[in-house]
Amino acid sequence: MYIPNSLWTWSFAIVTLTQTIITLALECFGFIYELVLVYDALRLKNTIQVIGLCLCNIGLLIYGAVQVQQIKEAVGVLTVNNAIDPDVWGETEPFLIIIPVVVAMGTLLMMIVAWKLYDEFAWSIYKHISADLRMKRRYLTYQIYIALLKFDLFFFIGFTVQFVVIVTNREDIEFPLTLAAIPVTIIILVCAALLVRRESGLGMIAIILLYFAAMAYFLFKLVRMYAPETYAEYLPARRSLTFFAIITLVLIVLTITNACMCMHNFHKGLKPHINKKKGSKEAEKANTELTSVAAGQVPNRMMID
Repeated sequence: MYIPNSLWTWSFAIVTLTQTIITLALECFGFIYELVLVYDALRLKNTIQVIGLCLCNIGLLIYGAVQVQQIKEAVGVLTVNNAIDPDVWGETEPFLIIIPVVVAMGTLLMMIVAWKLYDEFAWSIYKHISADLRMKRRYLTYQIYIALLKFDLFFFIGFTVQFVVIVTNREDIEFPLTLAAIPVTIIILVCAALLVRRESGLGMIAIILLYFAAMAYFLFKLVRMYAPETYAEYLPARRSLTFFAIITLVLIVLTITNACMCMHNFHKGLKPHINKKKGSKEAEKANTELTSVAAGQVPNRMMID
């Protein structure tokens, strides 16, 4: 009985260590993805996306803290089996602890910057939408929905990639279905963004039904991760998978709610504001240049005022 148990613990440690490497790589990808979203938020002057990035950073902070215990378990099993040097954990623990500390400091700085940007972006929205409060609320709902789609993409794919790594039975139908979920997810989210811009009611209904299907999928995965018959398959990465699944389920509920609110705002005058052509931007730029030329005839103090 000792040999099978030893083989099981060895296999458990290898899978856990592999999953740990993947999750650390996924955390690095998360920060790169955040960097792209920061540029996108500043380009679009999307206050909601900036706030969402602060919340996402808090999520990555929790995710990094979770990895410390998971890596400790993997190193412990490998040490017992004489696979690695016993001093490995003592050498790596300080670096693993410093990761969430640095992320926490970065999150605090992001919150301060987000607070400073709020007034600047609010003025831009005022110039873009005008003083119509109802139209501003509709535009705000649209901004929330688009921001949610961008965060959905990361957490959907993050969960799927982790799941693919721990699935050891490649002949099971669940494995190819999980792989197929990655491109399908990307297509669905891209279509969701296009359909809300075009105010397609039937298309949005189809997208919302797909959101409910995604919710059922993640609930099914959660049940399998804790069911007595299948929990052993997910044990090496159950902690991080549960974190991603719960965050994704919360995002799906928020996305469905905002999708319904966006549908309620269809055909009420918002579409021209979110589908401006390049020609209008170029015309606005030309008008700005003409204004600057005309202003060049007045004193510099008047220009500054």
